[in-house]
Amino acid sequence: MTDGPYSGQLALVTGASRGIGAATAKAMAAAGAHVVLVARNGKDLEKVEQEIHDSGGSATIAPVDLSEADGIARLATAISGRWDTLDILVINAAVLPTLTPVWQIDPREFNTALTLNVLATQALLAGFDGMLRKSKNARVVGVTSSVGASPRPYWAAYGASKAAFDVLLDCYGQEVRNTSSIRVAVLDPGATRTKMRARAYPGESPESVKPPEVVADRIVALCGEQFGSPHRERVNQA
Repeated sequence: MTDGPYSGQLALVTGASRGIGAATAKAMAAAGAHVVLVARNGKDLEKVEQEIHDSGGSATIAPVDLSEADGIARLATAISGRWDTLDILVINAAVLPTLTPVWQIDPREFNTALTLNVLATQALLAGFDGMLRKSKNARVVGVTSSVGASPRPYWAAYGASKAAFDVLLDCYGQEVRNTSSIRVAVLDPGATRTKMRARAYPGESPESVKPPEVVADRIVALCGEQFGSPHRERVNQA
């Protein structure tokens, strides 16, 4: 395992098959953590895992659809059966519904966004709360979006899901800050070069926004800092 500030620690990153999640997983592994890579696509996770191993890091893949009814429960059971403590939980997986006026929102897409962006978040916190409480310096980082706090036309479905996401993490941070070592941060990555960003802004040049590695580096650094819980910040253009 790579030596680093997180040597001996266990980190779990959702949405780890690409974009910010993959970059964060690689950065966490480079900092010494053993990283559990969570996403739906096993082949994509294997590629990330191989890159981590090739760089001297340590990782385990956990292919699971977080929107499945018992997906997170099975994940939590598997992880807790192998490790006692979870030190870092990065909740990054999310889905972007079609950008459309409120009256044209597709109910099925909206339901999918609420399931993954909101219900799965609560299930992750519930499923891993016990393992996080066993850590001496547990950190939970939720990757959000500015549209959750600042509503924007045509972004209602995604923004509503992220507003609920923010509230869940904020409340959890307040609930655990005086009874455990868990500290919770809600991080807005800002404009970042991801597939989700490309879908939302198809005419934008990818080179005009920062790469996901910039956000990943901030997440890794943040997890090593002492901060009040809940904590909020935005990662600006590098």
